[in-house]
Amino acid sequence: MIYDITQELFTCRVFPGDPQPVGERVLSTANGDVCNLTKFSMCAHNGTHVDAPFHFIGDGKTIDQVDLSSFVGDCYVGTVNGNVSADDAKALLSAAKDAGAAERILIKGDAVVTKEAAEVFAEAGILLLGNESQTVGPMEDPAPIHLVLLGKGIVLLEGIELSKVPEGKYFLSAAPINLGGADGAPCRAYLIG
Repeated sequence: MIYDITQELFTCRVFPGDPQPVGERVLSTANGDVCNLTKFSMCAHNGTHVDAPFHFIGDGKTIDQVDLSSFVGDCYVGTVNGNVSADDAKALLSAAKDAGAAERILIKGDAVVTKEAAEVFAEAGILLLGNESQTVGPMEDPAPIHLVLLGKGIVLLEGIELSKVPEGKYFLSAAPINLGGADGAPCRAYLIG
């Protein structure tokens, strides 16, 4: 089964202060044009997107420099609601290891990764951490969590939708748009399993 875990871009959740994505039909067959053509404006972190290390680290890798293998491969979906503690992170990693999918972890639920949990994930050497919120850490102060994870080269997949996805092992595809020099990029994320 294929699970589309991507938000629709023009109706997506937006991090406070970020611009809302806007689409405009510049050509329309209904108006006699030869084709339909849409122009859009957005920031790199609207909707379902990935954060590259450069998002918070001045000399970190930009999205076009991150190896695509981080975004494609086996992953584990586990549920945590509320603050993700170090023990929660260890439990997720243990379940992921048992399932044979410990490199990419997707957290289902209303989860806020704590600094202690981020340190556990960083020490484990995972490639990708995903969550349903528009930021992996607390909305009021996301920087410390991002610095721990991105500082270890862990890419973040934010704004995914996992409500219809049971816990377990899946094949993830979440390759970002190739935006040279960018701090992040939107992606079409889906799971097969």
